[in-house]
Amino acid sequence: MKQILDFEKPIVNLKEKITELKKFTNESDIDLSEEITTLEKRLQVLEDDIYGNLQPWNRVQLARHQERPTTLDYVERLFTDFIEFHGDRYYGDDEAIVAGVAFYKDIPVTIVGHQRGKDTKENIRRNFGMPHPEGYRKALRHMKQAEKFGRPIICFIDTKGAYPGKAAEERGQSEAIARNLMEMAGLTVPVICIVIGEGGSGGALALGVGDQIHMLENSTYSVISPEGAAALLWKDSGQAQRAAESMKITSYDLKELGVIDRIIPEPKGGAHRDVEMQAEYMDQVIGQSIQTLSALEEEELLEKRWEKYKKIGDYQVYEESVKS
Repeated sequence: MKQILDFEKPIVNLKEKITELKKFTNESDIDLSEEITTLEKRLQVLEDDIYGNLQPWNRVQLARHQERPTTLDYVERLFTDFIEFHGDRYYGDDEAIVAGVAFYKDIPVTIVGHQRGKDTKENIRRNFGMPHPEGYRKALRHMKQAEKFGRPIICFIDTKGAYPGKAAEERGQSEAIARNLMEMAGLTVPVICIVIGEGGSGGALALGVGDQIHMLENSTYSVISPEGAAALLWKDSGQAQRAAESMKITSYDLKELGVIDRIIPEPKGGAHRDVEMQAEYMDQVIGQSIQTLSALEEEELLEKRWEKYKKIGDYQVYEESVKS
């Protein structure tokens, strides 16, 4: 493990103790198998206690984990014959967004997703997963192509947000995001969105208008980062943990609020612990979503999409009585 989170340290310390005892047993004539068994049982209880009672800030940390699987990690495991395409045909290519076509169990699909790097060099190349407007225009180009050829669209969401730089604004960042929201709302093919890491603000929403929206258990989805919210509310970004607890940004909060459709479980300790298992969990959900949505006619698909977004949140309508 390259990155150990603070709340995981008791688990790591106990694992190291077990490893030491096993090594000592192998190198000496002293049998410590009973002690090792006791510690292994204690480890299981400790893992269940810590990972079974994660706080919102713990999930934020897991969503940001440097080893957390990315869009291309899942593409490699879930799809076949993936062909990536580049460029928006207006300005250039943005490597913070990957887009292309592939087969999902012999079904042709279009894949669009945020892509961050695994190390500093790749993060710089991919702008830490924060797209420029040309990235969103590339995404939309492939979504419209999918609509033309009747392919389901699968979007993987994993970004801190759209890049807020001067050049991005000059090239129409806000317009690009707004256009994606408008166009995705009217696509006549199934759109499945999965938040696999951080779902930050409009940068995430630009790939997040779908018929079904799912979240990995330890991912987050919010209009602003906990640090940004803390800076606005309390003038102190150091209170990010407090903000995370009140913002309702976890998968469980958003499922309760009706923002997402399904929570995809993660292996104990997070998706990075077992990418193959995580892909299997996602495979089940993607398969069910495609089967359900592909059975709908275009008009029914659009109507259900509209009804889905109308039901998000709670509101009341008041009518004033008209006096004669």
